[in-house]
Amino acid sequence: MDKIYLREADRLEVTVIIDNYTDIFMAQNKDVDIRLSPSEPILAEHGLSCLIKVFSGSEEYLILMDTGMSSKCFFNNINALDIDINKIDSVILSHGHFDHIGGLVELFNQVSNEIPLILHPEAFLNRRLNNPSAGPNEIPNLNEDMLKNAGAKIIKSEGPYILASNLILLTGEVERKTIFEQGFPWAEAKINGEWIVDPFRDDQGIIIKLKDKGLVVISGCAHAGIINTINYSKKITQTEKIHAVLGGFHLTGPLFEQIIIPTIEEMKKINPDYLVPMHCTGWDAINQFKEKMPDNVIINTVGTTYIFE
Repeated sequence: MDKIYLREADRLEVTVIIDNYTDIFMAQNKDVDIRLSPSEPILAEHGLSCLIKVFSGSEEYLILMDTGMSSKCFFNNINALDIDINKIDSVILSHGHFDHIGGLVELFNQVSNEIPLILHPEAFLNRRLNNPSAGPNEIPNLNEDMLKNAGAKIIKSEGPYILASNLILLTGEVERKTIFEQGFPWAEAKINGEWIVDPFRDDQGIIIKLKDKGLVVISGCAHAGIINTINYSKKITQTEKIHAVLGGFHLTGPLFEQIIIPTIEEMKKINPDYLVPMHCTGWDAINQFKEKMPDNVIINTVGTTYIFE
């Protein structure tokens, strides 16, 4: 693969609009500038949404990743955090699951300008959870027509996609090489008319390269595997140093308990300066990360802004 030209950013701010947890008294980290000052009550739900602001010289770009499970939570927190949605340059979808798409249609209904929505074409698949003891249960899916009618400018990309004047890179489909990261066998997708175990080809991460620091990798759920996502990010940017990893690592629930320790062991080898596990990482895995990587891990709460520079 040819090297992708990813410019170095001078500064990065990541504001967590939606996550599973909220605690306004969360201890702050002495090494990262963290702000937590919502002007109104802020809500948590099973979902994820992050506002990513990247700077280079006088340039500034505002990118939204995902919109949580519900428009109610999304817009409550947007207002509490005093975020102007009309300043968003692009919207990125990490994948097409219901807990990441909830506020999308209403967002595009409310913005006054046309904003690109960048996603993998399989983000529109019909999906279900097929628990062997409970049977299949279809989950809400992303509706392309509703998004277009709301004014979204949809950009479909399977591979790496560069935006924000080469300051932000989407991984596109993530290469799967880690032995223990085998996906989610209860998750199914309807492909070519048949329900099969979901390959999650639409799962993608976001990469920013900070000057003199290394890569910041942001995941939605990391259904492709958080270790796979980090290693693929290193490969396509030809950059070894990982400065920070933030997002959902999908280590919660009985199917994933056995890979928590292998994931932590691999993460210790990668040794990011900062690790912020969120959302579907799960409380058990988050606590184990904190126990085994105490100097790296920051416990997140909704409304936090992480400032890297």
